[in-house]
Amino acid sequence: MLQDFPVGPIHRHNGDLKQRRSLRSEDIIALVLTGLFAIALVGTLAIAKTLIMPMAAALIVGTMLSAGARVLERYRIPRGLSVVLMLIVSGGTVALFLMLISSPLLAWMSRLPALGPQLRDKLHAFDRPLTLWNELQSALGIEFSLPKIEWVQPTLEFLSPTLTEFLLFFVTLILFTLSWPNLRRSLILTFEQREDRLEALRILNEIEDRLGNYLLTVTIINLGVGILTGLIALAAGLPNAAALGALAAVLNYIPIIGPALLFVVLTIVGVLTAQTLGGGTIAPALYLGLVFLEGHFITPSIVGRGVSLNALVVFLAFAFWTWLWGPMGSFLASPMLIVAIILREHLAPAESRQ
Repeated sequence: MLQDFPVGPIHRHNGDLKQRRSLRSEDIIALVLTGLFAIALVGTLAIAKTLIMPMAAALIVGTMLSAGARVLERYRIPRGLSVVLMLIVSGGTVALFLMLISSPLLAWMSRLPALGPQLRDKLHAFDRPLTLWNELQSALGIEFSLPKIEWVQPTLEFLSPTLTEFLLFFVTLILFTLSWPNLRRSLILTFEQREDRLEALRILNEIEDRLGNYLLTVTIINLGVGILTGLIALAAGLPNAAALGALAAVLNYIPIIGPALLFVVLTIVGVLTAQTLGGGTIAPALYLGLVFLEGHFITPSIVGRGVSLNALVVFLAFAFWTWLWGPMGSFLASPMLIVAIILREHLAPAESRQ
């Protein structure tokens, strides 16, 4: 005799299963769309680098300078005058460092014809190892050719911005710093609700404060690196120790790439000026130890604490933006990371961050 079984629970089970499958497919589609958007965004940033990079740099630097101008406003200095003072101080500091660097650089360039034979004489110590290496290659029947110098032009293009990028950065910086109060007010007034306006005000204030503190912290660290590098050069007997220290402070704004360039400069200057080859490597070896401590422990820990992240995330940001935008990208990595963290803290729901 047939019995009627209840089908309601089975239907509900099938409905729940279909709903879970639908939700799972929606999650997959959302993930795929997010990945495609990220790929398109990175591609756009890479293709439009000449346009976006100097403008982004001007906005970041202008926000940093605006924080200093806001401090001056507390002493009843007008906004326009505060901005002009910040631009003059920043430009004067850059000009001072360029003056310290340019004079010895021109002197060394005038001595280039005589430096070649001196460098060749100092490198005679490697004649015997190179001879043994060539004999070993001949005995093994293996030939290792030195890399060609085709990398020189791409490297120079990677390190040096174009005139168009510099002009775009300079014009955008001036216009942004002068018009930032009005732009800031317009951004806040775009929101209708009072709570939304207060939240926008808090976000903008925090971005200015954190970026200003970041610039001040990094500047103090770089000045310390420059002073210590100058003392190292002076103790090692290198000429123009002040210029080498100033160059170290300037290049240290470009993580990894800047210290690597200065290490090469110290090595060349040390080998050319020291009486022995070993004596010429003292200054670059000490500088290498200094930047290792600064780059791997001091700066990442301070910057990471400032953005509530560990040093690994800061380093990954350095690597990504350096790969995408070169030296300027490495300089902008931490400021853009700070802005992203502030926006996430204020705009993302609290339960989504747990």
